[in-house]
Formats: sequence, C-alpha cells, structure tokens
Amino acid sequence: MTVKRGTGLLMVWADVPADKEAEFNRWYNEEHLAERLAVPGFLAGARYEAVKGGPKHLAVYELESPAVLDSAAYKRVQQNPTPWTKRCSPEAIGTTYIRNVYTLIHPRALTPAAAASGMAPALQLGRMDVPAEVDREFNEWYNTIYVPNYEKVPGVIRGRRFRALVGTPTYLTFYEFEHPKVSESAEWTAQRDAVPASARMRAHMRHAPGSPGVYVKTV
Repeated sequence: MTVKRGTGLLMVWADVPADKEAEFNRWYNEEHLAERLAVPGFLAGARYEAVKGGPKHLAVYELESPAVLDSAAYKRVQQNPTPWTKRCSPEAIGTTYIRNVYTLIHPRALTPAAAASGMAPALQLGRMDVPAEVDREFNEWYNTIYVPNYEKVPGVIRGRRFRALVGTPTYLTFYEFEHPKVSESAEWTAQRDAVPASARMRAHMRHAPGSPGVYVKTV
C-alpha cells in the first residue's frame, strides 16, 4: 500500500495576472509539481482552482511530516530554482502569494484507507483564527462535533484540521469532496446548526479573505 498522506501539508495559494496565467500553469504542470513530488517525504500533490472564494490558484502537497521541509533534499531544490521558476513562480509574478505549512491536529491518526487515498476531486478550505480565550473549547467542538457532523453529508469524503507552523491564520479546515457542490446541499445546510453550540462557536471565527473557499482539482 502506497501512503499518500502523513501529518504535514504544504499549501501554496496565488493569484497571477491574466497575461501571465498560461505560462504560469505550464510551468506548474510541466516542471514544478513533478520537481516537488520527487523530493523524499512529499507523498502526493495536486493543483486546484477556486470556484468560490480564493485566491484562485492552489497547490496542495501532502507531506510525511512538516520536517520534510527541513530536509537537505528539499532545501537543495528550493535553493536552486530553475530559470523557469525564477521567471514564473508565484513569488515572482503573483499578485497574491500565500505559502503555509501545517501540522495535522484532527484526526490524531489516519486510517490506512485514508492514508492511501488519492487527491480529492474538490476541496472546501476554511482558514481562520479564534480569540485565545475560546481556543480550547473551539478545538474540542470542531473536532468532536462540527467535522464529524459534516462528514455525514453525502459527497463528503473526509474532514481534517491543521494548525499552521508557517503562515497565518492559525487553523485550516480541510474538507475533501466528491464534487464542488457538496456544501450547497440541503444536507450540508442541515448540519450547520445541528447543535446549539455551533452558532455560538462559529461567531468567534475570524476568516482570512477568500475563506471559506471551494476548489476543483485541475492537475
């Protein structure tokens, strides 16, 4: 069984000028994605585009652990960018560029089936902070009530939660969907306030611009 998920995520969001988008996509699809996935500890990866929220472009890399990004193999690639990377990377041309590194906080461990599953056709991503005084209650509610309830909705493959080690905001909610319309269903709406605590806890969330965003897999 090939493991495709670990305890880390590298997430890169970007917006790029329209006149540079075609070459940006070619660079990502023909060079950059494969270059990153050749690094030991990069378990899987895919590109997505926003159909709701933003930024528009998203690359998701499933990592064995966040420590992969401290490895000599990764640093060697990162510190020696190709000419195409220097010309077309989101750092070079992006009008928005977000690079966040995350560690898994829910569930505590993945089932073998989840760890071996492929990249989802669609994602819903929530990027948020909450006030420190509700942090503990917020996490308990999210992990034991909110995510499990949404996982009952038809079309939801699974939900995971992460804490940012690099970048902001602090929390990432990562729902994998069978299709991008899942969170528009009546079943999803019914779970939104399935318990009284949900409205109260949701009021504490401070979402990043473009969050929550829905993304469809392109590569």
